[in-house]
Amino acid sequence: MNAYSIFRYLHSGLRFVVIILLVLAIVQAFAGWLGNKQYGEGNRKLNLFAMISAHTQLLIGIVLYFISPLVQFGANTMKDATTRYWTVEHLTMMIFAIVLITVGHARAKRATTPVLKHRAIAIFYTLAVIVVLVAIAQSHRPMLGITH
Repeated sequence: MNAYSIFRYLHSGLRFVVIILLVLAIVQAFAGWLGNKQYGEGNRKLNLFAMISAHTQLLIGIVLYFISPLVQFGANTMKDATTRYWTVEHLTMMIFAIVLITVGHARAKRATTPVLKHRAIAIFYTLAVIVVLVAIAQSHRPMLGITH
């Protein structure tokens, strides 16, 4: 097993942790926002762990980006849909999702009321998950399961 395989499996498997943490944070945030609930330490930690897992996934993805045979820089990169996806589109969408998560977390941290904290997480994390799911769907790889 080479470095590319290790990072690919790690990146593929960690996506489940990221998605689960984000979905849990989103559900909790919508319940808090719509139910006008307090924003406690449990909320803060779940939101933080979701953000940390997403940033960790990004770091693994960046390593994978530089060692992947699917990422190519050449005259035909933009002409080939698969090469274009892995070289440009996947990276762009995932960085955008990480930015949404980070902005949502920062806004929640600065918000002055529990409702505003929950709302920031609910909106930004939901938008990020939508971007991530679209990016995974566009890869034409299975949504569930570890990719080979």
